[in-house]
Amino acid sequence: MLRFNTNINLIICQKSKVQDWLDHFRNQYGFTEVFDLTKPKELQDFFLHVGYYNMIGIINYELAWRRKQLLQLSDFTLMLDESSLIQNPKAKQTKFILKLHPSHVILLSGTPVGGKYENLWSQCKLLGWKITEHAFENTYVNWTKIETCGFFTKIVNKDDPYKNVDRLKSKLREHGAVFLKTEEVMNLPDQIYQKILVDKSTEYKKFQKNHIVQIKTIKPFCEYTPDSDFFGKDVTPTIELTGDTTLTKILYSRQLCGQYSLEKIEAVMDLIQSTQDRLIIFYNFDAELEVLKKICKDRPTSEINGHNKDLVAYENESNSITLVQYQAGSKGLNLQKCNRIIYFTLPLSSEHFEQSKKRIHRIGQEKPCFYYLPIVKHSIEEHILETLEQRKDYTDELFEELDS
Repeated sequence: MLRFNTNINLIICQKSKVQDWLDHFRNQYGFTEVFDLTKPKELQDFFLHVGYYNMIGIINYELAWRRKQLLQLSDFTLMLDESSLIQNPKAKQTKFILKLHPSHVILLSGTPVGGKYENLWSQCKLLGWKITEHAFENTYVNWTKIETCGFFTKIVNKDDPYKNVDRLKSKLREHGAVFLKTEEVMNLPDQIYQKILVDKSTEYKKFQKNHIVQIKTIKPFCEYTPDSDFFGKDVTPTIELTGDTTLTKILYSRQLCGQYSLEKIEAVMDLIQSTQDRLIIFYNFDAELEVLKKICKDRPTSEINGHNKDLVAYENESNSITLVQYQAGSKGLNLQKCNRIIYFTLPLSSEHFEQSKKRIHRIGQEKPCFYYLPIVKHSIEEHILETLEQRKDYTDELFEELDS
């Protein structure tokens, strides 16, 4: 960005990273003309100072498209941190960013499209490649149609998803793309993966056979679970799970490997008790969070999810456990004080999985990074992990099952 040497520089990033970028430029480079464009007063000052040498404005994606004044800028350098957030060309933030008029563009991403070339067009367009979305899809992606409930849906052909890949990479290089692996960019410690196989429950087996099961609520799920009433009758609360569609079958199969799996909970408790180091635990559902909070109650905890962002314990307690929901925290967080991640359950998205690993494996990490994967044997979790290890989304498998 400095080499481009434009008077105006605009950085768009995730909301959680705005302060990091402000501190970075002020502390590492000594810039005084750095503006937080999330604040109306600083946005006003930014436009009053247009023309100053190397002024920098920083704003988050969700707010940028609401700042229509930014469309007035010209002859500036635009830098997108985590550019994968504009891969959906129909999103408001993507449409707005494509309307900007930068003279230079820098896109930063460890997973630009998570291996899905069909989602690359908007970033190509921003880099100056004059190709329409329709032409891009027809030239580089093999599509197939599936029928679901009388409607046809276009999906990428799993067996032969892409074509002209060498040409695509060549065109990207022509427009400034540089492809490097993490180890080629920075010297980071080793990553060590430990799969811990867990027995599947009787309830899981019944559900796979009958697509319906009643499960008794077990003690980790509630503060107090009675086994029987005064007359000896079993009054343990029960929950009925019915997998009457492909979607609900997958959902409940995953939950039977997570929040409803005593075997999984015990395996995670063993991992927690095996160390007093900081831990990060990734999870999917709110119900899983409630289980995790109970089994972590003897340790200081932090949370990152759609309802709460609290890193006090993480920052200040060396034995803290940070509970992170994939959607809210797989991207953008610097958690390199910790070097151990437990995956309570797996995501369906390859991008979320790959990004979650990078929360601890980043600049500033000096210790080997350990990733613990408690996996229910012979279950949907093994299939999900196998798919994620191929850098694919498990939802691709879902479409195939809907078609069959």
